[in-house]
Amino acid sequence: MSLVTNVINGSGSERLMLLVHGFGADESDLGGLLPYLDPEGHFATVLPRGPVSAGPGFAWYDIAGITGDADAASTGFADSLQALDDLLDEQAAALGFAREEAVVAGFSQGAALAVALGLRRSDRPHPKAVLALSSYLAPQRRAASRSSLQETEPATATEDGSVDYDWDAAKDIPVLVQHGTNDPLIAVARGRDLARTLEANGVPVVYGEYPMEHQVALESMQDARAWLDRVRAGEKPSEPIPADPPEGPVKSVTSANFEQEVLRADVPVIVDFWAPWCAPCRQVSPIVEQIAAMREGSYKVVKINIDEEPALAQQFEVQSIPMIGLFRNGRLERASLGLKARQQLEAELGMLVIP
Repeated sequence: MSLVTNVINGSGSERLMLLVHGFGADESDLGGLLPYLDPEGHFATVLPRGPVSAGPGFAWYDIAGITGDADAASTGFADSLQALDDLLDEQAAALGFAREEAVVAGFSQGAALAVALGLRRSDRPHPKAVLALSSYLAPQRRAASRSSLQETEPATATEDGSVDYDWDAAKDIPVLVQHGTNDPLIAVARGRDLARTLEANGVPVVYGEYPMEHQVALESMQDARAWLDRVRAGEKPSEPIPADPPEGPVKSVTSANFEQEVLRADVPVIVDFWAPWCAPCRQVSPIVEQIAAMREGSYKVVKINIDEEPALAQQFEVQSIPMIGLFRNGRLERASLGLKARQQLEAELGMLVIP
């Protein structure tokens, strides 16, 4: 596969950076980060274009791969991974830089590919470091699939998007993971899982969270620049992954504990049916939290992510979100649809409105 590629040579280029865009973008998209990420021009940055048309831009593989589920098809993942591996070889040779001194980086699905490219088992030299922005870890290849390969065949990625990670080699490859706490497309929990998996396998990893959505911010780029400076100096930065912040006043409920938490509750239960990609859901969330704080002891307030719990959404005929339901004595008694002020929401749920 031949990739359309843009190369930006820094004024003092001393090594290569492969910078891989996300879904719906193109080879020019991440070039705007370079004044913040590499203002002194230490890198020759290779910006390839994904091979799959996706709206106004391009992608690297089918969007189903964003689930990270080993059982979900990730059409094109393996082909794109191999194309990027070949491109890294080609550009290192063409520009006169050592492949093993390169940094591979990416955003969203481009970052999932960057992590796979940097840490997978391969007969080619591993890069120096990996930068993953707003992404997740492509699933690890199952042992049965790995053992079924011919010993002479390099283990790369299967068509389902799973990867044979070389955790021994990865112990020498520093990784920076950054994620937005309000990311509606790839939940922040996915970024934390990525960082913790790397940490558990002995990879030198630094993890940062920022109050942003599916994007980068000035602060995150400043931190990434400082990390790159340390990598260039020969360091392998590593920091303990911070604990998850407290869940807050509205507890998440799943099908596993729905009956106990909602249907068998000894007080009325307010259930917020939501999804991370739903902007009105994010707007109503502080209102639901306010109700939880004001009604503590009289009502229980919980939330259900309908993307993760489609069976519950179907059971209660949730066709539009946000839907705030009031459960009493094991049944859905009332529901309010859409973004509402607190007083109107309480009124529609049949609650005594508190001024």
